[in-house]
Amino acid sequence: MTASATIAVSPLLTRLAAERATGALLRDRGTLFLEDGRIVHAESPATPGLDVLLTTGGGLAPERWNEAVNEAGARRQVARFLVDSGGLAGGELEICHLAAIFDAAFFALSPGSGPSRFRRGATHWIGSVRSVPADAVERETRRRRELLDAVWPYPRLDTSPVVPRQAAPGQTITARQRNLLGQADGVRTPADLAWVLGRPAFHTLLDVRRLAAAGLVETPHAPPAPVPVPPVPDWLAHAQPPDVALLRRLRDALEASL
Repeated sequence: MTASATIAVSPLLTRLAAERATGALLRDRGTLFLEDGRIVHAESPATPGLDVLLTTGGGLAPERWNEAVNEAGARRQVARFLVDSGGLAGGELEICHLAAIFDAAFFALSPGSGPSRFRRGATHWIGSVRSVPADAVERETRRRRELLDAVWPYPRLDTSPVVPRQAAPGQTITARQRNLLGQADGVRTPADLAWVLGRPAFHTLLDVRRLAAAGLVETPHAPPAPVPVPPVPDWLAHAQPPDVALLRRLRDALEASL
């Protein structure tokens, strides 16, 4: 086991899991919902939600999603309504729900996500689908961080516009890569592309890094550090301003002697 694997991604999450707590763990980049210490849902503004994964990325009609929210959202049974009404197979819902949990948790538990707060007893209107142990979410979060750097260690790619490059002669591009590149207009970031394509945001980050490693998108580099200005020598810093009138008299005297 590596040293990083022994450090908790979120000490508060570890403690809440041990306490079998129920509520919402809020951070700047996302929220994890716990029930009896297990994670039952997660969401982040950095990732497409379960609705996008099911409608844009899946086969659920947006009208069916809206119907479920309107009919069962107040009762916190949206997931159950989707399955019971025949709008969605239970297996498809579970797969997309797990994808949404791990995707949002990756961003919510990121090092720059700010302080943690816990709202005890809070629940999500999606209702019960599938729960995941907190330590499994932490392990997967660490694994994903390491995977991104192993593929192409340039984190600026994750937040910069994706700029396609011309493929080399004979270079193979998969259908998935071609689909992503087709939506990359030099303005959209990986997060934007995830929403457009209806894919998990982490998978889109990973695709973009792989494309960059293959030379198919530009890799943004940090701007060069500014050249330091050499300090002014002490003798010059403390020098008195020149006597302009004296200099003019000297100039006139020299000109008169020529």
